[in-house]
Amino acid sequence: MRIAVQAESDKNETRVAATPETVKKLAGLGAEVVVQSGAGSLSGFSDADYAAAGAAIAPSAAAASDNAEVVLRVRRPAPGELSGIARGAAVVAIADPFGHEKELAALAQTGATLFAMEFMPRITRAQVMDVLSSQANIAGYRAVIDAAAEYSRAIPMMMTAAGTVPAAKIFIMGVGVAGLQAIATARRLGGIVSATDVRPATKEQVESLGAKFIAVENDEFRQAETSGGYAKEMSPEYQAAQAELVAAHIAKQDIVVTTALIPGRPAPKLISAAAARSMRAGSVIIDLAAERGGNCELTKPGETIVDNGVKIVGAVNLAGRLPATASSLYAKNLLAFVETLISKETKTLAIDWNDELVKATALTRDGAVIDSRFAA
Repeated sequence: MRIAVQAESDKNETRVAATPETVKKLAGLGAEVVVQSGAGSLSGFSDADYAAAGAAIAPSAAAASDNAEVVLRVRRPAPGELSGIARGAAVVAIADPFGHEKELAALAQTGATLFAMEFMPRITRAQVMDVLSSQANIAGYRAVIDAAAEYSRAIPMMMTAAGTVPAAKIFIMGVGVAGLQAIATARRLGGIVSATDVRPATKEQVESLGAKFIAVENDEFRQAETSGGYAKEMSPEYQAAQAELVAAHIAKQDIVVTTALIPGRPAPKLISAAAARSMRAGSVIIDLAAERGGNCELTKPGETIVDNGVKIVGAVNLAGRLPATASSLYAKNLLAFVETLISKETKTLAIDWNDELVKATALTRDGAVIDSRFAA
């Protein structure tokens, strides 16, 4: 069995789908591991590191994937990057299928079986495979570090002979994995931290980290969470009430970090242009939802703009700003999943189509898109 690790073709992607550590473990499953030359260079892993771990080095994506039964990527590959793969080969990546139905259909025609790691069910067995959590954790940390770098004042309170420097007020919007890590990081830096989320379970989490919880706590709020643990889209009435509350709060903040995303939907608008402009000059907004349109009305994906003296950072791939750490976690997520696809007896690819992990993540099979959400 041949497992290919390809370099990423997206210019904004610095991560890699396997590290020397996971290559060694993949080889231990009985696989021949082939890594495209330079695949790990932006994450600090050299070809020599991979070779020492037991991988063969291929000069191109095509050479790496030739007759491969498993292809590992960070982002969904283009169909042309899968030339020469074995029929029915498993391609494991963050597939980002929403809004990319044509690309998915074209990839299906290669005969590959594409698994979307971001659709991994949130069950105990799959925790070690949860790429959304592993990468969001890094993004939440990096967001606060970037905010501190962009902010023109100190974060912690400082008492000096020349006077006292007040602590920065930091507001985290959205308390998922990224938000919780952002709260913890902001607290470590000495900020006065508050946070908001529409899911009632997050209030206790926020307060346990030493931050203040901000939300309109009515009946809709108390029922605002799906069985899978995601936030529901709130009614226009609730959104208006929440917007009024947080707008007044935002005006008093020095740094705001937004992390709110709803799977398959554009990012909800949490900060109006007026609210952003109400912050004092020198304040910073870091928008982790920029790739999905942004939580702030003024956000421009991939850009940092200044509006009325307020910096608005349209963060793209924040996890990729710490590529070595992000790649290490992502590669372990992939390793744990790939292990379930390989027969321990025959050391070959053996996909169990009755496995709940496979059912949840498989998007294509035998030349067709099999996930009904994208089949059209």
